[in-house]
Amino acid sequence: MPAAFVGHGSPMNALESNRYTERWRAFGRSLPVPRAVLAISAHWYVTTTAVTAMAMPRTIHDFGGFPQALFDVSYRAPGDPALAAEVAALLRPRPVVLDDGWGLDHGTWSVLVHLFPSADVPVVQLSIDAGMTFDEHVALGAALAPLRARGVLILGSGNVVHNLGRIDWSSPDGAFDWARRFGDATHEVLTERPGDAAGLRSHPDYPAAAPTPEHFIPLLHLAGLSDASGERAEAFVHGYAMGSLSMASYVIGSTMDASG
Repeated sequence: MPAAFVGHGSPMNALESNRYTERWRAFGRSLPVPRAVLAISAHWYVTTTAVTAMAMPRTIHDFGGFPQALFDVSYRAPGDPALAAEVAALLRPRPVVLDDGWGLDHGTWSVLVHLFPSADVPVVQLSIDAGMTFDEHVALGAALAPLRARGVLILGSGNVVHNLGRIDWSSPDGAFDWARRFGDATHEVLTERPGDAAGLRSHPDYPAAAPTPEHFIPLLHLAGLSDASGERAEAFVHGYAMGSLSMASYVIGSTMDASG
């Protein structure tokens, strides 16, 4: 099964049809039907490693100030408690909480409504542990690799560049120079030497590109998967939004073309 990182951008992408969401839909159509999805979203950033273990995860509307239509979205995919237990076993000796209180936040469902609009593929979400180093996140991604052979789609969701404080509303498809530099550096590392991805934290443009790390970290999990398998990551979505968001998405193990 392929594995991917999606730059999810605004929650409004859940409702919109644009060049990014069309590529997400094309990616979904290109996939063999997964046994389940293991989603790693920027929006479950906590101080522990946890995995959703309920039979029917709730849809979390973790945002404000958007149209009512976005709050009305209910992505009713089933959970997979057995997969949650598999994840916990793979990550031993790291303790993993089997969580029954979270659900699917918008970093997960705003993408999955396009990949699997029928919500018929089970979904489990893995938290981002704020106490782990970048090297540990890369290693965690590698540790999840056996799930791919078991039919599980591993899906990271965040943004390579994510600085809401620097948003330029007058530039819907533009990017600041520092955003492009960091995006280019990330592309080079991920596609050529993914084992070095943790070192991107030392890039001079990292503080502007990722003033908080949670949107960048899911890319490290894909880097670990890529390094573990020796498969080359490919970008299947390119582009920027509002100056300070990268919409880049990457995949390994897929036949998706890189024209998006």
